[in-house]
This record gives sequence, C-alpha cells and structure tokens, in this order.
Amino acid sequence: MTKFIMVEAISQHRVRYVVELNDDEPNDYAEDQFIYREDDPEFHEFSQQHLGNIIVSHREISKDDYLLMFDEDNDYLASWSEDQKFKFINKSLEIK
Repeated sequence: MTKFIMVEAISQHRVRYVVELNDDEPNDYAEDQFIYREDDPEFHEFSQQHLGNIIVSHREISKDDYLLMFDEDNDYLASWSEDQKFKFINKSLEIK
C-alpha cells in the first residue's frame, strides 16, 4: 500500500540590478526605479543566483485531491487522461 504526500516548497533567487543615477539623486531612488520598471524590457538584470529551496509544508492527499489540484495548477493539461496526470508523481527511492 502507498500514499501520496504533497510537498510544497519555495524556490528563491537573489537577483541584482544596477541603476545609474544623477549625483544629486538619493541612492534609494534606485529601488523606486526597480519597482516602477521591473516589467520594462529595457530594465536589465545584472546577475542572478539560486539560493535554494525552502520546504513550507507537506500533507497527505488522496488520488481525488491530486487530480483536482493537477487540473487547478495545470489547467492547460486538464484534458489529459488520468494515466498521463499520474506520471507527475515521484516515486520514493524505497518503492521498487
């Protein structure tokens, strides 16, 4: 007999940007530029580093829960068969 455990994690990145300011502008104006322009394709990232994953929760779920969450999180795959959807379940290394 097996069970399904949903593990939820957050993946973090440290992203750097460099903003050029006039000498008379306060340094924290660069933060305003980031917030205002972060979706601007002309506002470029300087570098990025993956800081790792943090597990925030885990809980047991049923097959029905799995299918419901699969369709909610991946609505563009909702038409897939159950067999296709179940291929996204990771087997424990202990399960042969």
